[in-house]
Amino acid sequence: MTTPTYSPGLEGVIAGETAICTVEGGLSYRGYHVGELAEHCSFDEVAYLLLHGELPTAAQFQDFQQRVAAARRLPPLLKDIFTALPKWTTPLDALRTAVSVLGHFDQDAADNSHDANLRKAERLLAQIPVAIADHYRLSRGLPEIAARQDLSHAANFLYMLRGQEASPPEVKALDVSLILYAEHEFNASTFAARVIVSTLSDLHSGITGAIGALKGSLHGGANEKVMDILRAAGGPDTAEAWTKAALARKERIMGFGHRVYKTGDVRAGILKTYARAAAKAAGEWHWEETADIIERVMATEKNMYPNLDWPAGRLYHAMKLEIPLYTPIFAMSRITGWAAHIIEQLDNNRLIRPRAIYVGPPHRPVKPLAERQ
Repeated sequence: MTTPTYSPGLEGVIAGETAICTVEGGLSYRGYHVGELAEHCSFDEVAYLLLHGELPTAAQFQDFQQRVAAARRLPPLLKDIFTALPKWTTPLDALRTAVSVLGHFDQDAADNSHDANLRKAERLLAQIPVAIADHYRLSRGLPEIAARQDLSHAANFLYMLRGQEASPPEVKALDVSLILYAEHEFNASTFAARVIVSTLSDLHSGITGAIGALKGSLHGGANEKVMDILRAAGGPDTAEAWTKAALARKERIMGFGHRVYKTGDVRAGILKTYARAAAKAAGEWHWEETADIIERVMATEKNMYPNLDWPAGRLYHAMKLEIPLYTPIFAMSRITGWAAHIIEQLDNNRLIRPRAIYVGPPHRPVKPLAERQ
């Protein structure tokens, strides 16, 4: 009998087909290169593309924005839940709970048809930023800020967090980061969502599980570690020595390397421009200088290059966003990719049930309790 091939972590294993995204030849969403989308489109347009399959016409986009804006509200029960959560609850854990609760209030919750899943996806796209902002403010004893229907996804989120409109450069920078985080093929959280709904579970369950997968520092949580690394490095004068010493201790430098991209993440290069502009505007250029030195050492010593989390963590810091919000912002974007994959999975479903290579003891008889030594 031939021993099946085993690939730890499923690296390189083809686990399905998708028309949503490819990382071959540079990251593309439904055939459009992510760099062109970031340059020419808003996140709201990209959300439509991922969910509906094509970039919207002007009329389609207006209708879509109106539907999403109208859904920017939460059931009153969620405010009570947010208030009752322990003070140590992280924003991402609160968001995971919120999505699960929202499933109870969605009239299409049990309907797995294509159209029903699109309606649920659009509602969650609208509700997730509201949940993040409401929990953030309530956890700090601040009053909630009502959502605005006249603002874009990124602009409304910043408004709900702060109670005042963000500057156009801030909105644009956050918008681009949301585009770049929106979708990335069969990553851990997306694959978790597809596995969940392949059992004919529902969209809210799939998204709840995806958020659980996103929580880990090897996936979405990596962007929250970026400023820890920069602060530990100390600044431009000490960054090179610190990085080499950390590598000598075999410490992992978060924000570098990628399972798929071996020569650099195209998304990191795009967002770096916005991170640098934000740092300059905030008067914190020394962190960009520090980041440049760490990048050079990592390339020289380890042949490793930044992934998207590296500039994203710096951008959000320069925008004065608190670190525990970084991964929820990732989720606020990736809901579009998760939902698109869930819809694709359920439209042509087959239960995802891989096998394992057994490495335990060989067959052995069961002895009666009295005879066991």
